[in-house]
Amino acid sequence: MKPITIITIILSYFLVLVAFSFWVGRKEEKTNDSFFKGNKQSPWYLVAFGMIGASLSGVTFISVPGWIESSQFSYMQVVLGYIVGYFVIATVLLPLYYKLNLTSIYTYLEGRFGNHSYKTGASLFLVSRVVGASFRLFLVANVLQIILFDELGIAFWQTVTITVLLIWLYTFQSGIKTIVWTDTLQTLFMLIALGVTIYFVSDSLGLDATTITSFISESSLSKTFFFEDVLSKNYFWKQFISGAFIAIVMTGLDQDMMQKNLTCRSLKDAQKNMFWFTIVLTIVNLIFLCLGLLLTVYAQKNGIDAHKDDLFPVLAKNYLGSDIFIFFILGLIAAAYSSADSALTSLTTSFSIDILNIEKKYNTAEQVKIRKRIHVLISLLLIFVIIAFKYLIKDASVISKLFTFAGYTYGPLLGLYAFGLFTKMKVHDKWVPIIAITSPILTYIISIGGAIYSYLTIDFATCETTKWDCAVAFASNHYYQFGFELLLINGVLTFLGLILIRSKQN
Repeated sequence: MKPITIITIILSYFLVLVAFSFWVGRKEEKTNDSFFKGNKQSPWYLVAFGMIGASLSGVTFISVPGWIESSQFSYMQVVLGYIVGYFVIATVLLPLYYKLNLTSIYTYLEGRFGNHSYKTGASLFLVSRVVGASFRLFLVANVLQIILFDELGIAFWQTVTITVLLIWLYTFQSGIKTIVWTDTLQTLFMLIALGVTIYFVSDSLGLDATTITSFISESSLSKTFFFEDVLSKNYFWKQFISGAFIAIVMTGLDQDMMQKNLTCRSLKDAQKNMFWFTIVLTIVNLIFLCLGLLLTVYAQKNGIDAHKDDLFPVLAKNYLGSDIFIFFILGLIAAAYSSADSALTSLTTSFSIDILNIEKKYNTAEQVKIRKRIHVLISLLLIFVIIAFKYLIKDASVISKLFTFAGYTYGPLLGLYAFGLFTKMKVHDKWVPIIAITSPILTYIISIGGAIYSYLTIDFATCETTKWDCAVAFASNHYYQFGFELLLINGVLTFLGLILIRSKQN
Protein backbone atom coordinates (compact mmCIF):
# COMPACT_ATOMS: atom_id res chain seq x y z
CA MET A 1 0.00 0.00 0.00
CA LYS A 2 1.31 3.43 -0.93
CA PRO A 3 2.19 5.81 1.93
CA ILE A 4 -0.08 8.49 0.50
CA THR A 5 -3.03 6.12 0.92
CA ILE A 6 -2.23 5.58 4.61
CA ILE A 7 -1.79 9.30 5.19
CA THR A 8 -5.13 9.96 3.52
CA ILE A 9 -6.81 7.43 5.83
CA ILE A 10 -5.27 8.97 8.95
CA LEU A 11 -6.08 12.55 7.95
CA SER A 12 -9.64 11.60 7.02
CA TYR A 13 -10.07 9.94 10.38
CA PHE A 14 -8.91 13.04 12.22
CA LEU A 15 -11.02 15.34 10.11
CA VAL A 16 -14.02 13.30 11.24
CA LEU A 17 -12.96 13.63 14.90
CA VAL A 18 -12.32 17.37 14.64
CA ALA A 19 -15.60 17.98 12.84
CA PHE A 20 -17.40 15.83 15.41
CA SER A 21 -15.82 17.75 18.30
CA PHE A 22 -16.85 21.10 16.84
CA TRP A 23 -20.37 19.79 16.26
CA VAL A 24 -20.67 18.58 19.86
CA GLY A 25 -19.46 21.88 21.29
CA ARG A 26 -21.17 24.19 18.79
CA LYS A 27 -23.84 25.42 21.23
CA GLU A 28 -21.78 25.14 24.38
CA GLU A 29 -20.28 28.04 26.25
CA LYS A 30 -16.56 27.26 26.52
CA THR A 31 -16.40 27.15 30.31
CA ASN A 32 -14.25 25.13 32.67
CA ASP A 33 -17.37 23.38 33.94
CA SER A 34 -17.94 22.03 30.44
CA PHE A 35 -14.24 21.18 29.98
CA PHE A 36 -13.83 19.48 33.39
CA LYS A 37 -17.25 17.91 34.05
CA GLY A 38 -19.25 18.07 30.81
CA ASN A 39 -21.90 19.99 32.75
CA LYS A 40 -22.86 16.59 34.23
CA GLN A 41 -25.10 15.84 31.26
CA SER A 42 -23.43 12.81 29.66
CA PRO A 43 -25.67 9.80 28.91
CA TRP A 44 -24.35 6.85 30.91
CA TYR A 45 -24.45 4.42 27.95
CA LEU A 46 -22.19 6.70 25.90
CA VAL A 47 -19.76 6.97 28.79
CA ALA A 48 -19.74 3.17 29.23
CA PHE A 49 -19.13 2.46 25.55
CA GLY A 50 -16.48 5.17 25.18
CA MET A 51 -14.62 3.93 28.27
CA ILE A 52 -14.00 0.62 26.51
CA GLY A 53 -11.63 2.24 24.04
CA ALA A 54 -10.02 4.41 26.72
CA SER A 55 -9.37 1.38 28.95
CA LEU A 56 -7.96 -0.79 26.19
CA SER A 57 -5.90 1.78 24.26
CA GLY A 58 -3.27 1.04 21.63
CA VAL A 59 -1.40 -1.00 24.24
CA THR A 60 -4.10 -3.67 24.27
CA PHE A 61 -4.49 -3.50 20.51
CA ILE A 62 -0.80 -4.29 19.99
CA SER A 63 0.59 -5.90 23.14
CA VAL A 64 -2.15 -8.31 24.24
CA PRO A 65 -2.13 -10.29 20.94
CA GLY A 66 1.66 -10.34 21.10
CA TRP A 67 1.60 -11.84 24.58
CA ILE A 68 -0.01 -15.12 23.55
CA GLU A 69 3.14 -16.88 22.38
CA SER A 70 4.85 -16.60 25.76
CA SER A 71 1.94 -16.24 28.22
CA GLN A 72 -1.00 -17.97 26.52
CA PHE A 73 -4.37 -16.71 27.87
CA SER A 74 -3.00 -16.01 31.36
CA TYR A 75 -3.87 -12.31 30.97
CA MET A 76 -7.52 -13.36 31.30
CA GLN A 77 -6.82 -14.12 34.98
CA VAL A 78 -6.03 -10.42 35.44
CA VAL A 79 -9.18 -9.44 33.51
CA LEU A 80 -11.35 -11.61 35.78
CA GLY A 81 -9.83 -9.77 38.72
CA TYR A 82 -10.93 -6.52 37.10
CA ILE A 83 -14.54 -7.53 37.71
CA VAL A 84 -13.99 -7.47 41.48
CA GLY A 85 -12.20 -4.15 41.23
CA TYR A 86 -14.95 -2.51 39.20
CA PHE A 87 -17.54 -3.72 41.73
CA VAL A 88 -15.61 -1.93 44.48
CA ILE A 89 -15.48 1.22 42.37
CA ALA A 90 -19.22 1.18 41.73
CA THR A 91 -20.23 0.49 45.34
CA VAL A 92 -17.55 2.29 47.37
CA LEU A 93 -15.73 4.98 45.39
CA LEU A 94 -18.43 6.38 43.11
CA PRO A 95 -20.86 7.05 46.00
CA LEU A 96 -18.06 8.92 47.79
CA TYR A 97 -17.18 11.05 44.77
CA TYR A 98 -20.79 11.95 44.03
CA LYS A 99 -21.55 12.71 47.67
CA LEU A 100 -18.65 15.18 47.80
CA ASN A 101 -19.48 16.55 44.31
CA LEU A 102 -15.83 16.37 43.26
CA THR A 103 -14.24 17.72 40.10
CA SER A 104 -10.85 16.24 40.96
CA ILE A 105 -11.10 13.04 42.97
CA TYR A 106 -7.92 13.93 44.90
CA THR A 107 -9.75 16.75 46.67
CA TYR A 108 -11.00 13.99 48.97
CA LEU A 109 -7.48 13.60 50.39
CA GLU A 110 -7.37 17.25 51.44
CA GLY A 111 -10.49 16.92 53.55
CA ARG A 112 -9.47 13.56 54.98
CA PHE A 113 -5.77 14.18 55.78
CA GLY A 114 -4.62 17.67 54.79
CA ASN A 115 -2.93 19.69 52.07
CA HIS A 116 0.31 17.66 51.91
CA SER A 117 -1.63 14.44 51.33
CA TYR A 118 -3.79 16.16 48.74
CA LYS A 119 -0.81 17.43 46.77
CA THR A 120 0.94 14.06 47.10
CA GLY A 121 -2.05 12.18 45.69
CA ALA A 122 -2.45 14.59 42.79
CA SER A 123 1.28 14.50 42.05
CA LEU A 124 1.28 10.69 42.00
CA PHE A 125 -1.54 10.77 39.47
CA LEU A 126 0.21 13.35 37.32
CA VAL A 127 3.41 11.31 37.18
CA SER A 128 1.49 8.06 36.63
CA ARG A 129 -0.71 9.41 33.88
CA VAL A 130 2.05 11.31 32.06
CA VAL A 131 4.15 8.15 31.94
CA GLY A 132 1.17 5.88 31.21
CA ALA A 133 -0.21 8.05 28.41
CA SER A 134 3.29 8.44 26.99
CA PHE A 135 3.80 4.66 27.05
CA ARG A 136 0.61 4.20 25.05
CA LEU A 137 1.32 6.94 22.55
CA PHE A 138 4.92 5.82 22.18
CA LEU A 139 3.74 2.39 21.10
CA VAL A 140 1.42 3.79 18.44
CA ALA A 141 3.86 6.44 17.21
CA ASN A 142 6.59 3.80 16.95
CA VAL A 143 4.36 1.52 14.87
CA LEU A 144 3.35 4.38 12.56
CA GLN A 145 7.01 5.30 12.25
CA ILE A 146 7.98 1.79 11.16
CA ILE A 147 5.12 1.17 8.74
CA LEU A 148 4.87 4.64 7.23
CA PHE A 149 6.96 7.62 8.23
CA ASP A 150 10.40 6.01 7.89
CA GLU A 151 9.67 5.50 4.20
CA LEU A 152 8.76 9.17 3.86
CA GLY A 153 11.90 10.38 5.64
CA ILE A 154 9.91 11.86 8.54
CA ALA A 155 11.76 11.77 11.88
CA PHE A 156 10.27 10.14 14.98
CA TRP A 157 10.04 13.45 16.84
CA GLN A 158 7.97 14.86 13.99
CA THR A 159 5.63 11.87 14.11
CA VAL A 160 5.13 12.34 17.85
CA THR A 161 4.58 16.07 17.55
CA ILE A 162 1.95 15.66 14.84
CA THR A 163 0.25 12.91 16.87
CA VAL A 164 -0.10 14.99 20.05
CA LEU A 165 -1.07 18.17 18.21
CA LEU A 166 -3.93 16.34 16.49
CA ILE A 167 -5.22 15.25 19.90
CA TRP A 168 -4.94 18.80 21.21
CA LEU A 169 -6.86 20.07 18.19
CA TYR A 170 -10.08 18.21 18.92
CA THR A 171 -9.94 18.46 22.73
CA PHE A 172 -9.05 22.11 23.35
CA GLN A 173 -12.61 23.42 22.99
CA SER A 174 -14.86 21.40 25.28
CA GLY A 175 -12.54 18.87 26.93
CA ILE A 176 -14.33 15.98 28.59
CA LYS A 177 -17.69 16.87 27.03
CA THR A 178 -16.21 16.33 23.57
CA ILE A 179 -14.29 13.23 24.62
CA VAL A 180 -17.37 11.38 25.88
CA TRP A 181 -18.71 11.55 22.31
CA THR A 182 -15.49 11.14 20.31
CA ASP A 183 -14.43 8.15 22.43
CA THR A 184 -17.71 6.47 21.58
CA LEU A 185 -16.94 6.90 17.90
CA GLN A 186 -13.37 5.68 18.35
CA THR A 187 -14.41 2.61 20.34
CA LEU A 188 -16.76 1.71 17.50
CA PHE A 189 -13.92 1.98 14.95
CA MET A 190 -11.66 -0.15 17.13
CA LEU A 191 -14.22 -2.95 17.59
CA ILE A 192 -15.03 -3.00 13.87
CA ALA A 193 -11.30 -3.35 13.12
CA LEU A 194 -11.04 -6.16 15.67
CA GLY A 195 -13.99 -8.09 14.20
CA VAL A 196 -12.88 -7.70 10.58
CA THR A 197 -9.32 -8.83 11.38
CA ILE A 198 -10.51 -11.95 13.20
CA TYR A 199 -12.76 -12.82 10.27
CA PHE A 200 -10.01 -12.54 7.65
CA VAL A 201 -7.32 -14.28 9.72
CA SER A 202 -9.59 -17.18 10.65
CA ASP A 203 -10.58 -17.50 6.99
CA SER A 204 -6.88 -17.64 6.03
CA LEU A 205 -6.48 -20.52 8.50
CA GLY A 206 -9.43 -22.37 6.98
CA LEU A 207 -11.74 -21.72 9.93
CA ASP A 208 -15.37 -20.65 9.85
CA ALA A 209 -17.99 -19.69 12.42
CA THR A 210 -18.62 -23.33 13.34
CA THR A 211 -14.99 -24.37 13.84
CA ILE A 212 -13.19 -21.30 15.20
CA THR A 213 -14.42 -21.78 18.77
CA SER A 214 -13.26 -25.39 19.00
CA PHE A 215 -9.97 -24.53 17.29
CA ILE A 216 -9.20 -21.87 19.90
CA SER A 217 -10.34 -23.93 22.89
CA GLU A 218 -8.31 -26.98 21.81
CA SER A 219 -5.12 -25.02 21.18
CA SER A 220 -2.38 -25.22 23.81
CA LEU A 221 -2.02 -21.44 23.47
CA SER A 222 -5.48 -20.91 24.97
CA LYS A 223 -4.60 -22.24 28.41
CA THR A 224 -6.12 -19.68 30.79
CA PHE A 225 -5.73 -20.81 34.39
CA PHE A 226 -2.36 -21.51 36.01
CA PHE A 227 -2.47 -23.11 39.46
CA GLU A 228 0.64 -25.31 39.17
CA ASP A 229 3.52 -23.11 40.30
CA VAL A 230 3.01 -20.55 43.05
CA LEU A 231 6.45 -19.10 42.26
CA SER A 232 5.45 -18.27 38.69
CA LYS A 233 4.30 -14.81 37.61
CA ASN A 234 1.33 -16.49 35.91
CA TYR A 235 0.01 -18.16 39.08
CA PHE A 236 -3.78 -17.65 39.16
CA TRP A 237 -4.28 -16.04 42.54
CA LYS A 238 -1.39 -13.65 42.06
CA GLN A 239 -2.85 -12.38 38.79
CA PHE A 240 -6.51 -12.44 39.89
CA ILE A 241 -5.91 -10.44 43.07
CA SER A 242 -3.54 -8.12 41.25
CA GLY A 243 -6.18 -7.56 38.57
CA ALA A 244 -8.71 -6.47 41.19
CA PHE A 245 -6.36 -3.89 42.64
CA ILE A 246 -5.13 -2.76 39.21
CA ALA A 247 -8.75 -1.98 38.32
CA ILE A 248 -9.30 -0.09 41.58
CA VAL A 249 -6.23 2.13 41.23
CA MET A 250 -6.01 2.54 37.44
CA THR A 251 -9.74 3.28 37.14
CA GLY A 252 -11.22 4.13 40.53
CA LEU A 253 -8.28 6.20 41.83
CA ASP A 254 -7.41 7.66 38.44
CA GLN A 255 -8.71 11.12 37.54
CA ASP A 256 -8.62 10.20 33.86
CA MET A 257 -11.13 7.35 34.11
CA MET A 258 -13.24 8.79 36.92
CA GLN A 259 -13.63 12.14 35.18
CA LYS A 260 -15.79 10.42 32.58
CA ASN A 261 -17.91 8.77 35.25
CA LEU A 262 -18.41 12.08 37.02
CA THR A 263 -19.97 13.57 33.87
CA CYS A 264 -23.00 11.27 34.28
CA ARG A 265 -26.23 12.89 35.43
CA SER A 266 -26.46 10.98 38.71
CA LEU A 267 -24.77 8.34 40.87
CA LYS A 268 -27.26 5.75 39.65
CA ASP A 269 -26.31 6.45 36.04
CA ALA A 270 -22.60 6.25 36.87
CA GLN A 271 -23.12 2.87 38.55
CA LYS A 272 -25.06 1.56 35.53
CA ASN A 273 -22.16 2.74 33.41
CA MET A 274 -19.66 0.74 35.48
CA PHE A 275 -21.85 -2.37 35.41
CA TRP A 276 -22.20 -2.53 31.62
CA PHE A 277 -18.65 -1.33 31.07
CA THR A 278 -17.39 -4.31 33.13
CA ILE A 279 -19.35 -6.85 31.10
CA VAL A 280 -18.36 -5.49 27.70
CA LEU A 281 -14.71 -4.93 28.64
CA THR A 282 -14.34 -8.54 29.82
CA ILE A 283 -15.75 -9.87 26.55
CA VAL A 284 -13.62 -7.55 24.41
CA ASN A 285 -10.42 -8.55 26.22
CA LEU A 286 -11.23 -12.21 25.58
CA ILE A 287 -11.74 -11.46 21.89
CA PHE A 288 -8.35 -9.71 21.76
CA LEU A 289 -6.73 -12.82 23.22
CA CYS A 290 -8.46 -14.94 20.58
CA LEU A 291 -7.10 -12.61 17.91
CA GLY A 292 -3.62 -13.01 19.39
CA LEU A 293 -3.90 -16.79 19.23
CA LEU A 294 -5.01 -16.72 15.59
CA LEU A 295 -2.20 -14.33 14.64
CA THR A 296 0.38 -16.44 16.48
CA VAL A 297 -0.76 -19.64 14.78
CA TYR A 298 -0.78 -17.89 11.40
CA ALA A 299 2.79 -16.67 11.92
CA GLN A 300 3.99 -20.11 13.05
CA LYS A 301 2.36 -21.95 10.14
CA ASN A 302 3.84 -19.57 7.60
CA GLY A 303 7.31 -19.38 9.18
CA ILE A 304 7.01 -15.65 9.85
CA ASP A 305 9.48 -14.20 12.35
CA ALA A 306 7.21 -11.77 14.25
CA HIS A 307 6.87 -11.72 18.03
CA LYS A 308 5.58 -9.64 20.95
CA ASP A 309 4.60 -6.09 19.98
CA ASP A 310 5.76 -6.66 16.39
CA LEU A 311 3.37 -9.56 15.73
CA PHE A 312 0.19 -7.72 14.72
CA PRO A 313 1.87 -4.80 12.86
CA VAL A 314 4.18 -7.04 10.81
CA LEU A 315 1.42 -9.45 9.79
CA ALA A 316 -1.03 -6.65 8.99
CA LYS A 317 1.44 -4.76 6.84
CA ASN A 318 3.22 -7.56 4.99
CA TYR A 319 1.06 -10.71 4.95
CA LEU A 320 -2.67 -10.20 5.53
CA GLY A 321 -3.46 -7.94 2.58
CA SER A 322 -4.20 -4.26 2.09
CA ASP A 323 -7.78 -4.48 3.38
CA ILE A 324 -6.66 -5.79 6.77
CA PHE A 325 -3.88 -3.22 6.86
CA ILE A 326 -6.41 -0.41 6.45
CA PHE A 327 -8.51 -1.77 9.32
CA PHE A 328 -5.37 -2.26 11.40
CA ILE A 329 -4.44 1.41 10.97
CA LEU A 330 -7.97 2.55 11.82
CA GLY A 331 -8.20 0.27 14.85
CA LEU A 332 -4.78 1.25 16.11
CA ILE A 333 -5.28 5.00 15.98
CA ALA A 334 -8.82 4.65 17.34
CA ALA A 335 -7.59 2.62 20.31
CA ALA A 336 -4.65 4.94 20.92
CA TYR A 337 -6.41 8.26 20.70
CA SER A 338 -9.46 7.25 22.73
CA SER A 339 -7.04 6.76 25.62
CA ALA A 340 -4.70 9.66 24.94
CA ASP A 341 -7.31 12.38 24.49
CA SER A 342 -8.88 11.77 27.90
CA ALA A 343 -5.41 11.58 29.46
CA LEU A 344 -4.58 15.03 28.10
CA THR A 345 -7.85 16.41 29.47
CA SER A 346 -7.53 14.79 32.90
CA LEU A 347 -3.93 15.95 33.29
CA THR A 348 -5.04 19.48 32.45
CA THR A 349 -7.86 19.18 34.98
CA SER A 350 -5.72 17.83 37.80
CA PHE A 351 -2.87 20.30 37.33
CA SER A 352 -5.24 23.25 37.08
CA ILE A 353 -7.35 22.33 40.12
CA ASP A 354 -5.03 20.31 42.35
CA ILE A 355 -1.70 22.01 41.82
CA LEU A 356 -2.58 25.58 40.78
CA ASN A 357 -5.89 25.79 42.72
CA ILE A 358 -7.40 27.96 39.97
CA GLU A 359 -10.94 27.59 41.33
CA LYS A 360 -9.87 29.18 44.62
CA LYS A 361 -7.49 31.85 43.33
CA TYR A 362 -8.93 33.30 40.11
CA ASN A 363 -12.17 34.59 38.62
CA THR A 364 -14.00 32.58 35.96
CA ALA A 365 -12.48 34.31 32.93
CA GLU A 366 -8.95 33.98 34.28
CA GLN A 367 -9.54 30.30 35.09
CA VAL A 368 -10.35 29.58 31.44
CA LYS A 369 -7.20 31.35 30.24
CA ILE A 370 -4.98 29.44 32.66
CA ARG A 371 -6.62 26.13 31.79
CA LYS A 372 -5.94 26.70 28.08
CA ARG A 373 -2.26 27.43 28.77
CA ILE A 374 -1.94 24.29 30.90
CA HIS A 375 -3.56 22.27 28.12
CA VAL A 376 -0.79 23.40 25.74
CA LEU A 377 1.99 22.81 28.27
CA ILE A 378 0.78 19.27 29.05
CA SER A 379 0.75 18.53 25.31
CA LEU A 380 4.36 19.66 25.02
CA LEU A 381 5.32 17.55 28.05
CA LEU A 382 3.81 14.43 26.48
CA ILE A 383 5.79 15.05 23.31
CA PHE A 384 9.03 15.31 25.29
CA VAL A 385 8.41 12.16 27.36
CA ILE A 386 7.40 10.05 24.35
CA ILE A 387 10.56 11.01 22.49
CA ALA A 388 12.59 10.12 25.60
CA PHE A 389 10.99 6.64 25.66
CA LYS A 390 12.32 6.02 22.16
CA TYR A 391 15.77 5.73 23.69
CA LEU A 392 14.77 3.96 26.91
CA ILE A 393 12.51 1.12 25.80
CA LYS A 394 14.45 -1.62 24.05
CA ASP A 395 12.61 -4.87 24.72
CA ALA A 396 9.51 -6.58 26.15
CA SER A 397 5.85 -5.85 25.62
CA VAL A 398 4.81 -2.33 26.51
CA ILE A 399 1.78 -3.53 28.46
CA SER A 400 4.04 -5.44 30.87
CA LYS A 401 6.15 -2.33 31.48
CA LEU A 402 3.02 -0.25 31.91
CA PHE A 403 1.60 -2.47 34.67
CA THR A 404 4.99 -2.73 36.38
CA PHE A 405 5.32 1.04 36.49
CA ALA A 406 1.72 1.38 37.72
CA GLY A 407 2.57 -0.87 40.65
CA TYR A 408 5.09 1.67 41.88
CA THR A 409 3.19 4.91 41.24
CA TYR A 410 -0.38 3.90 42.04
CA GLY A 411 0.55 1.85 45.12
CA PRO A 412 0.77 4.87 47.46
CA LEU A 413 -2.62 6.08 46.17
CA LEU A 414 -4.08 2.68 47.03
CA GLY A 415 -2.65 2.90 50.55
CA LEU A 416 -3.87 6.48 51.07
CA TYR A 417 -7.44 5.82 50.00
CA ALA A 418 -7.66 2.51 51.86
CA PHE A 419 -6.42 4.19 55.03
CA GLY A 420 -8.84 7.08 54.56
CA LEU A 421 -11.88 4.93 53.85
CA PHE A 422 -11.40 2.05 56.28
CA THR A 423 -9.92 3.74 59.35
CA LYS A 424 -10.84 6.78 61.41
CA MET A 425 -7.25 7.65 62.19
CA LYS A 426 -5.64 10.95 61.24
CA VAL A 427 -1.99 11.33 60.35
CA HIS A 428 0.76 13.90 60.60
CA ASP A 429 0.08 15.32 57.16
CA LYS A 430 3.56 16.70 56.49
CA TRP A 431 5.06 13.18 56.69
CA VAL A 432 2.78 11.70 54.03
CA PRO A 433 5.02 12.64 51.04
CA ILE A 434 7.92 10.79 52.67
CA ILE A 435 5.80 7.66 53.10
CA ALA A 436 4.64 7.93 49.47
CA ILE A 437 8.27 7.99 48.28
CA THR A 438 9.63 5.37 50.68
CA SER A 439 6.99 2.72 49.93
CA PRO A 440 7.84 2.33 46.20
CA ILE A 441 11.55 2.18 47.03
CA LEU A 442 10.98 -0.62 49.55
CA THR A 443 8.70 -2.38 47.06
CA TYR A 444 11.43 -2.35 44.43
CA ILE A 445 13.98 -3.74 46.90
CA ILE A 446 11.55 -6.55 47.77
CA SER A 447 10.98 -7.29 44.07
CA ILE A 448 14.69 -7.86 43.42
CA GLY A 449 15.37 -9.52 46.77
CA GLY A 450 15.89 -12.95 45.21
CA ALA A 451 18.39 -11.57 42.70
CA ILE A 452 20.30 -9.72 45.45
CA TYR A 453 20.48 -12.88 47.58
CA SER A 454 21.65 -14.88 44.56
CA TYR A 455 24.31 -12.31 43.76
CA LEU A 456 25.71 -12.61 47.27
CA THR A 457 25.65 -16.40 47.51
CA ILE A 458 25.93 -18.25 44.18
CA ASP A 459 29.12 -19.44 42.47
CA PHE A 460 29.80 -17.45 39.28
CA ALA A 461 32.44 -19.84 37.93
CA THR A 462 30.22 -21.00 35.04
CA CYS A 463 28.60 -17.65 34.40
CA GLU A 464 28.60 -16.74 30.70
CA THR A 465 27.12 -13.25 31.10
CA THR A 466 27.42 -10.52 33.72
CA LYS A 467 27.21 -11.53 37.38
CA TRP A 468 23.99 -9.63 37.85
CA ASP A 469 22.33 -11.30 34.84
CA CYS A 470 23.38 -14.69 36.21
CA ALA A 471 21.93 -13.80 39.59
CA VAL A 472 18.63 -12.71 38.03
CA ALA A 473 18.40 -15.90 35.96
CA PHE A 474 19.12 -18.08 38.99
CA ALA A 475 16.57 -16.23 41.13
CA SER A 476 13.87 -16.55 38.44
CA ASN A 477 14.17 -20.34 38.61
CA HIS A 478 14.51 -20.79 42.37
CA TYR A 479 12.67 -17.99 44.17
CA TYR A 480 9.25 -16.37 44.22
CA GLN A 481 8.68 -14.20 41.15
CA PHE A 482 6.85 -10.94 41.76
CA GLY A 483 4.41 -9.77 39.11
CA PHE A 484 1.54 -7.33 39.17
CA GLU A 485 1.05 -7.98 42.90
CA LEU A 486 3.78 -5.41 43.53
CA LEU A 487 0.94 -2.91 43.45
CA LEU A 488 -0.69 -4.56 46.47
CA ILE A 489 2.62 -4.81 48.34
CA ASN A 490 3.24 -1.13 47.69
CA GLY A 491 -0.22 -0.23 48.95
CA VAL A 492 0.22 -2.29 52.12
CA LEU A 493 3.58 -0.66 52.85
CA THR A 494 1.99 2.77 52.43
CA PHE A 495 -0.88 1.78 54.74
CA LEU A 496 1.57 0.58 57.40
CA GLY A 497 3.60 3.75 56.98
CA LEU A 498 0.50 5.86 57.60
CA ILE A 499 -0.15 3.92 60.80
CA LEU A 500 3.37 4.82 61.96
CA ILE A 501 2.73 8.55 61.42
CA ARG A 502 -0.81 8.56 62.83
CA SER A 503 -1.75 11.36 65.18
CA LYS A 504 -3.52 10.95 68.50
CA GLN A 505 -6.63 12.78 67.29
CA ASN A 506 -9.12 10.61 65.39
